[in-house]
Amino acid sequence: QVPLVESGGGLVQPGGSLRLSCTASGSSLEYYDVGWIRQASGQGREYVGCINFDDGAAFYADSVKGRFTLSRDDAKNTVYLQMNNLKPEDTAFYHCATEIFCSDSWIESSLSFGSWGQGTQVTVSS
Repeated sequence: QVPLVESGGGLVQPGGSLRLSCTASGSSLEYYDVGWIRQASGQGREYVGCINFDDGAAFYADSVKGRFTLSRDDAKNTVYLQMNNLKPEDTAFYHCATEIFCSDSWIESSLSFGSWGQGTQVTVSS
């Protein structure tokens, strides 16, 4: 298990931006693929995207493609989810997850993960 901590959530108006961060407490993310999963109140999990540790390749759900961007800074032991042009339907708790195999299949088939954090709330509302 990798202890993950998310931050950066908040309230934003439609069309606004937020940047979420995911870091590992007492552990290094350098050799882990990292994904993001969101869950809106009363709904199931939606896999948002993931980023590889080796080449930095990123994959996204169709619902966020072109608006969300994943990046990582191994020197800061942090993975970022930049969210632009936010919509009310993006409102959810966002969790980062690791011990995954990042690919389109991980997202499309909601494949397994080993660890995830407590999450950070994102609310998009006017």
